[in-house]
Amino acid sequence: MLITLVLVITLIVLVFARDVSRSAHGAITERLSENKSFAALANGLIDQENEFDARLDRLLDQGSTLPRTVFAARLYQLNDVLPAWITDADLLRQPALSHKVNETLYQLTLQRVAAYQTLLGDVAHALTLPWSTSPTEVVANPSATIVETSTRWNVARFALMKEPGRVHLVATTSRSATYFEHGGTSELTSAPSLALVRAISIVAVRVIPAPLPAAHGVLLLPPVKTVELGVSVLNASYDEQPVTFSIRVTPMNHRGQPFFERMRATLGPLQAYAFVPSDLTTAASERAGVVISVTGARAAVGKVTVEHYRLEMSPSGDS
Repeated sequence: MLITLVLVITLIVLVFARDVSRSAHGAITERLSENKSFAALANGLIDQENEFDARLDRLLDQGSTLPRTVFAARLYQLNDVLPAWITDADLLRQPALSHKVNETLYQLTLQRVAAYQTLLGDVAHALTLPWSTSPTEVVANPSATIVETSTRWNVARFALMKEPGRVHLVATTSRSATYFEHGGTSELTSAPSLALVRAISIVAVRVIPAPLPAAHGVLLLPPVKTVELGVSVLNASYDEQPVTFSIRVTPMNHRGQPFFERMRATLGPLQAYAFVPSDLTTAASERAGVVISVTGARAAVGKVTVEHYRLEMSPSGDS
């Protein structure tokens, strides 16, 4: 009887030990899978950050050789990829891993995105480039923050080396931040190709009704009671440009009415804008001088900011 009892107890212990072993082995297998999955995705994110760092480093180093529009386009491209880092890092926060390494990655990513956004904005503002992005958080010293977060990650990334899977998390780089910290924007702001050159011009004048054939500078029109003008103005600079448009009509034979109107608009980089003043009240046989002008910057090369016309209304068929 005693022997039977011993055998039963032994069997129970063996079964329990087997179940415990299987449970522990299953837990280890699950953690190994989670760690490896996290490593693959986290390394993908960090590779993106390091590629970004290399591209920004090249842009800061070689930007003085680029045209202003090309430099701006590359700066905008870099800025556009930053928000996706936060989304990717947030998806990696679950399940929670040993030493909270995934939460650490998320928090450092938030700080790096804010720092890079601030740094890119500082470069854009130094060059007077159009810039509308506000950082998720304004960072007082973005280059130092990027270097510091890189240093912290390069310590935290070893957290899973002794955990199941023994995964390797890659290091982050900060070459662009180091370059910016030492050189700032002085080389970029002194580059002639990146300098802001403000220029505007009148590019087209539309008249309704369409003028009849006449000498250059003469608007010969049928005897209508109102005339509509539309003036297209070009901002030839790569920055937002406030422009003031004015039109003055001065009667020359006392048959028409004096007219003056001023309009203002802010034109986007390399963009045109159509000013449409109020309709002109005209009379048959009227003769008037018309001066159209835009101010706000100098005339673009080979272009004008003032146009002079002589308005001539045909006689009425009744007279």
